Amino acid sequence: MEAQTTNHMDYSSRVQYATITSPWRNAYWFARMLISNDKYGGIGKETELLTQLVGEMRAALGQPDLSEDDKLKVCLALLNRLLTERFKRASTKVDRVKLFIEDVTKKIENLNDLIVFIIAAECILIPINNAMTGIPSNDREYSEQTAKAYLDALGTKGLATVIKLWDDLGVEGCLNAERASVVNEFTLLRNRLETLKLEMDELENNMVLTAFVQEFERRLSQKRKTRAGGSLEDVTTFLFNTFNIQACPRPEHFQADVEVDKWFKCSDGWLIGISCKRTLRERWKQVSSADRGTLSRYKIKELWHIVTYDEDLSDDKLTMLGQQSHIFYLPDESRKLLNALSHVGMKAYVRPLSKLIDDIRNEQKKSK
Repeated sequence: MEAQTTNHMDYSSRVQYATITSPWRNAYWFARMLISNDKYGGIGKETELLTQLVGEMRAALGQPDLSEDDKLKVCLALLNRLLTERFKRASTKVDRVKLFIEDVTKKIENLNDLIVFIIAAECILIPINNAMTGIPSNDREYSEQTAKAYLDALGTKGLATVIKLWDDLGVEGCLNAERASVVNEFTLLRNRLETLKLEMDELENNMVLTAFVQEFERRLSQKRKTRAGGSLEDVTTFLFNTFNIQACPRPEHFQADVEVDKWFKCSDGWLIGISCKRTLRERWKQVSSADRGTLSRYKIKELWHIVTYDEDLSDDKLTMLGQQSHIFYLPDESRKLLNALSHVGMKAYVRPLSKLIDDIRNEQKKSK
């Protein structure tokens, strides 16, 4: 046991030492510099440009008549010329690209550093860029056919299940697609590093592999957030289309800070807005800015919130917003829903998800 602890400490010390001294420590940092948009202009998203840059650098490195110093100078000149020419008319990026050239040149002090830069572009960023095009941007393709089958069989009784399944199936399907892509690209990268026969020990090899995985996961996480924002909006659009509910435009000049995904007109000419969020979270204070007076000014009868994860919907939030004409549609089996329905005050502010379409139809059938 003591020997294992010592070995672990020795390896940890080697990792710390390598992250300071090995040129391969910069594999991750070069990748981050290339992809950073705020600071460096997001050069690394330009796959065609990266491919050209790497190809010309490799050609220069292969020139037998050039000394190592000359090879380095030529490659840095290529970097400067290609990027300057590519972005000289991009007024919003030109200063950030210049800063990138300055900062990355400081890190490329010798040919070893240059090789690490090439590997970061060629083996980390370009494969990630290509793989990202195959990652789904929304959950719809994994959810729509199953949702149709439930509604075909159960009609509006299947609403609650459809909304929950849409979210679950979409998340699972997209995560499976992500996982397959990560495993595939990781395997290709490991094989590629073996083929290149670079002078790397196991720890340095791991630096490149982990840089790839860390950057890939960061990019996937960004796409995941985009999908999460659109999932419930997609299912609401699907439900409107399935049950032939006509959406209408939002009220002109309505500025309350609440994200309303769909609007429909009631038979009395007033509007109801539907907001789709997995959870209310910290946005509840912003949502509360749409108070009863604000809604009435724009002829908005109510705002309906579809919430699928409701554990953060406290009684205080529910009561405060409910008194301001906000209605919450919660999963039929929700503990929060059952508790609110048994309360003399809160029961007016909550409804089961399975009643959503029936409630819309009732609002549109009511006599003026």
